[in-house]
Formats: sequence, C-alpha cells, structure tokens
Amino acid sequence: MDAANLPYAANEPLVLALPNGRILGEAMPLVEAAGIRPEPAFSDPESRKLRFATDLPNLEIVRVRSFDVATFVAFGAAHLGIAGNDVVNEFGYAELYAPLDLKIGRCRLSVAATRDLVDAEDPSRWSHVRVATKYPATTRRHFAAQGVQAECIKLNGAMELAPALGLCRRIVDLVSTGATLKANGLVEVEKIAEVSSRLIVNRPAMKTRPAEIRRWVDAFADAVEKQDAGAAA
Repeated sequence: MDAANLPYAANEPLVLALPNGRILGEAMPLVEAAGIRPEPAFSDPESRKLRFATDLPNLEIVRVRSFDVATFVAFGAAHLGIAGNDVVNEFGYAELYAPLDLKIGRCRLSVAATRDLVDAEDPSRWSHVRVATKYPATTRRHFAAQGVQAECIKLNGAMELAPALGLCRRIVDLVSTGATLKANGLVEVEKIAEVSSRLIVNRPAMKTRPAEIRRWVDAFADAVEKQDAGAAA
C-alpha cells in the first residue's frame, strides 16, 4: 500500500477504530487512561453515529464491528485500532502492526465437537473435517499443520447451532468459560490459540506520522501498566 494513498493527510486528525460489543466495555478504561475522552454522543445508546470527536483536536474515534477494525486500519481508513489477535491472525494483513498486548478480551480459540463424535473418534486420526467457523483461514492453517484437510463453512455467529442442526459436527470458535459449548452439547477438543486484544497500527501511517503514532502507543502502554499495577495491588 502506498502511504501517499492514505485517506488522511498528515495535518488531518488521527483516527482510532474501536470495536462494538463486549470488548468495547473493557477497552474504554484503557482509552480514557491513555488520555482520550469521546464526545457525549459516544455513550448515548440512542445515538446512531459511528464517527465521534474527542476532546483532542487531532484524534477522532470510529466504532465498527470487531472484525472490521483490522480492515479499517489495514487499508488506512483508521490509523490505530483495538482488535483481538484472533482477527489479526485471520486476515494476516501485511499493513498491520500490532505493537502492544492490551491484556483485555482474554479467551481462547478452540476446536469443539459433539459429545458423540468425541466419544467415538480419536481426533488424532482425523484426515478430513468439516468445520463451521468465522475463522476459515486460521482453521485451515491449524488443521493443515496436522495433515488434516479442513472444509470450512463460514458463519458469522450462532456457531453452536451448526452441529445441532446437522450442518457439521465440529466448530472453531472463541471460548471463555465453556458454558455455551456445554449448554449446546459440545466438548472442547483442542486449543488453537490464546486470544487477547491488541493495539494495532497502520504501517504506512507509522512511517509517515511516527511521532504521533509512537506517542499513542506509549500512552496505551502506560495505561496497561497502570491497570496491571492496580490489579496487583
């Protein structure tokens, strides 16, 4: 990507992309600790805005789906963002730099299967599997490393319904406590990766606006350090 094609010139505000949903609640204390205060509409549940001013003239916020944060940052629509390493690894954008683990949104990406399948088969003997997942690239890489061909059915949600409705007998999805799997008759078979949210940066922006980007990376690093210290106290 040519840095000259970034949609914001050097004198325009930096744009921080934040994810909707559960992670936003965990991310906001760090955002505020880094010195960023969004306009009041950001916290208004009735607001339909997706782009917000902050108390800083050189920084704006956009709020998008968690999977879209990486795309916005990779293609220069945002300069920085917060996204899970599950999303970063799935897309593998060369234009993304993930310099900081924010230590929020912790969970794991795992393979799960129906109880009867786990009882009847040895996963180490699988040679071909059909899997429902929102992470087809990651899933294929994981199984290919074991010499297993993975046929992936792309779903964006309600993954646990796929086995119950006969779509497939295996899924790859994020797991926190495992309660949702258990409630749907599924068993965690193996962990693919530990997941947490990262501060991500557009690489061309890092080259064209290094002082500004580095200042925000450092501000978020300080916020994470203070959060860790508070948790340990």
